Amino acid sequence: MSDPADGQQPQRPLTRREAAKARRQAAVAGAPPPAVPPPEAIPPRPALPEGENGTLQESMRSARTEFEQQVAHAREQFEEANERIKQRTGRDLILAIIIGLAIGAVLIATLIFLKWVFVAFALAASVLGTVELARALQGGGRRIDLVPQLILGSALVICAAFLGYALQWVLLFSAIAIIVVWRLIAQMAAKDGRTYGDVLRDVVTGVFLQLYVPFLASLCIVLLRQDQGEWWVLAFIIVAVATDTGAYSAGISFGRHPMAPRISPKKTWEGFAGGVVGAVVAGLLLAQFMLHIPLWCGAVLGVAVLLSATVGDLGESMLKRDLGIKDMSSWLPGHGGVLDRLDSILLSTVPALALYYLFSPLVVS
Repeated sequence: MSDPADGQQPQRPLTRREAAKARRQAAVAGAPPPAVPPPEAIPPRPALPEGENGTLQESMRSARTEFEQQVAHAREQFEEANERIKQRTGRDLILAIIIGLAIGAVLIATLIFLKWVFVAFALAASVLGTVELARALQGGGRRIDLVPQLILGSALVICAAFLGYALQWVLLFSAIAIIVVWRLIAQMAAKDGRTYGDVLRDVVTGVFLQLYVPFLASLCIVLLRQDQGEWWVLAFIIVAVATDTGAYSAGISFGRHPMAPRISPKKTWEGFAGGVVGAVVAGLLLAQFMLHIPLWCGAVLGVAVLLSATVGDLGESMLKRDLGIKDMSSWLPGHGGVLDRLDSILLSTVPALALYYLFSPLVVS
């Protein structure tokens, strides 16, 4: 045996990898393979000291427990906040956010990258909104002829996308005339003793449905067809969404004074103030960075869309209260129906189109 003092290290058993390498080298050289030590002769991997190993495991277990507690606490707080909002507004905040983001992503993608796909998006929204409103009005005792409403409304949107504007107005007046005549003929065929006042209300309601959903949707398509019209469509929708978001956030946080208790008890003046801030700020930012118009034009756009969105929201709330319903449908969980999301957007197409014709010559290149 060699002495460690002589500078030589004592021999140690070969590991499996070293033994395999040595066998390969010996086979190349023609020498017999070295003897492989038995498994029990291979030294085990050195273990951590018992004290350090226990301390490390205890620290990891403590960190994991603390992390799980923090996650559970955050989830509990979020669920409590969501439940308070749900009790106050009747909406599921999580579903509303997810569906809202999904719709927003589709909207932006179709407007920016697939401009004419937005026509199909608007047509689908018009059809669904017409069905929702027709069913709600029928539930309130009105006689609505759904088939001509859908056919004429779809033709109006398609005409706005592919044909001239003069023809669109001709089609609008023709659609109103057809709806009136259709209802009168259907009433004469029914012979159910309905009073003249009820028949007149049915006719007026049918005309209102055609003007409120398909015609306003077609105005959005008219704006889309203009030069840089996709940016104006996106702009007025963003302002309308900013109005709703600002009003919702301020109303939830600071709402104390009802704005129209007989129409919509949950809407407050504090919420309206939040909507004003959201609309004006959005209008200024869009004017500067997207529409390239003077800032005062952006402020006017924000105020105009704010007023039209508020009127549209309150008008639909009044209609639903008159019909005795909370939502137009339940097709969009967390939001209600399609018209519950479009109530502030549909009416905003009118000032948006008008302001485009007024402000487009002022575009700053």
